Amino acid sequence: MKQENRVCKTCGSSNFTEGEMRNGYANVMPIGKSFSFGSPVIFIFCKQCGEVASIIIEKPEKF
Repeated sequence: MKQENRVCKTCGSSNFTEGEMRNGYANVMPIGKSFSFGSPVIFIFCKQCGEVASIIIEKPEKF
């Protein structure tokens, strides 16, 4: 995760972490490409309240 000076817009905390959705049903899939596996999604969120600060497509080249 890139070190940025993030401040949570909900609770004011600066304590963030990241997690991912990686199973086959959570991947973001390209529209119109039936046989693509898509890409996992990474979330950067506040550890204090859970507010999501960023959603990142891990493998944008799949699109």
